[in-house]
Amino acid sequence: MAATLRANLWKIYLFKFFVSFHFIAGVLVPFFIDWGGINFTQIMILQSWFMLWIFLLEIPTGTVADYLGRKHSLVLACGVNTIAAFIYASMPNFYIFLLGEFLWAMSAALLSGADEAFVYDTLKKINETKKSKQIFGRIESFGLAGIMIGAPIGSFIADQFGLRAPMLLLIVPFSIAFLIALTFKEPKTTQKIESKRYINILKDGVKFFYRNRVLKILAIDMIFIASIAYFMIWLYQPMLKQAGINIAYFGIVHAAFVVSQILIINNYQRLEKIFGSKKRLIFFSAAITGVMFIIGGLTTFIPLVLLAIILSGGFGLSRRPLFVSYMNKYIPSPKRATVLSTISMIRRFALVIINPAVGLLVDWSLNYTLIILGVAAIVFSLISKVEESHLID
Repeated sequence: MAATLRANLWKIYLFKFFVSFHFIAGVLVPFFIDWGGINFTQIMILQSWFMLWIFLLEIPTGTVADYLGRKHSLVLACGVNTIAAFIYASMPNFYIFLLGEFLWAMSAALLSGADEAFVYDTLKKINETKKSKQIFGRIESFGLAGIMIGAPIGSFIADQFGLRAPMLLLIVPFSIAFLIALTFKEPKTTQKIESKRYINILKDGVKFFYRNRVLKILAIDMIFIASIAYFMIWLYQPMLKQAGINIAYFGIVHAAFVVSQILIINNYQRLEKIFGSKKRLIFFSAAITGVMFIIGGLTTFIPLVLLAIILSGGFGLSRRPLFVSYMNKYIPSPKRATVLSTISMIRRFALVIINPAVGLLVDWSLNYTLIILGVAAIVFSLISKVEESHLID
């Protein structure tokens, strides 16, 4: 039995790799605009729709994971993902995309937390929970490997066979992940874990969050800059197109984008020494993000465009783990999950509102949008209330 359960671990590595093997990642914006025939505002409306449904589906999908089993939740997630990819590739129509995005949100909600719980329950059954940090890190690495390999391949496919092909071919890695999930051995647990009740989480979390001044300062800093950096995920492909870079290379840039985040996340201490203090790292990571957005909006010179994309994404999107580490020092253990979930929900709700506004700006002018976002990041970095004394290791 122990050997069967232990096999869950190498299977989950492969599962994470294939479920993250997104051929479409490097050409998603051209897929929507050039094949789908929609504008950037509509793309951002789709993302708001996606985020809203993830929130609404957390409760029913959490019930699947808690009461029917984590294995069933993971199997369903892959099945729904496969259907979503097929629907997306079926025809270029905004309302079809809304349906596809709803299914994608359902899949994301089914995956949310179920994979970590499945792995931890497995480790508990084989008495190896002390290895959990190492195992979870390895799982994340396999997921990032899937993204880094899948995106360049998808760009080549799009260049050779058209923009619809990478989306349609997502059915292949998702189906492989589905078959892998079917072979998982569900660890038996002695009790059912109550599904997250997000109304209570929001109520209790907001109350604690509102009363803790330092936590508010840290969370606002993290949310504001992360929200700006998030838009580089959607803007870098139009930037590459504007600079005259062939679509076949978009995936390579996407891979470099991911690598930059990994390098920064794994070198916080070194960067603190380079910048002189923890507060300066917080300041410069925000300021560099802003400066790179502005540079991206001022030039189409390819080396500078690539530098702007890689550094803004690297510094802007790598701040979250650092802030979560600091915020945890101000949250008591019984409230940790509640408060962190609340902060995530605040960011998600903010993006639901901001996404369409940024979409409208991009349809007006990509360059001015980049400059506006960059200026906002720089101004915020200058007025941020984060102090060195707040940053406890």
